Amino acid sequence: MSHEQYQSAIQSLHECMEACNHCYDACLQEEDIKMMAQCIRLDRECADICAYLEQSLVRGTPFAAELAGVCAQICEACGNECKKHDHDHCQKCADACFKCADACKSIA
Repeated sequence: MSHEQYQSAIQSLHECMEACNHCYDACLQEEDIKMMAQCIRLDRECADICAYLEQSLVRGTPFAAELAGVCAQICEACGNECKKHDHDHCQKCADACFKCADACKSIA
């Protein structure tokens, strides 16, 4: 399959990766960093899988559906964790994660 078919998903993956990387960095600056530990961890997991899937789709991976299924799960977990925190960066990250999860589900 050509990557042009996945252009919308590729954009969502990239935006989610950026939001997670920003949230990760911002969480490290929060006063109660222990409270942010799970958010930080999931931000990293989510950014990494989104970057990997984005690259994989561009190069035409034959595992698009399988990888997208895993990515959707991780995006949802990250979004659910971020939603628990009132910080603006966490709320924006949650929105990006849920949008990306939906895009991944359409591939899976």
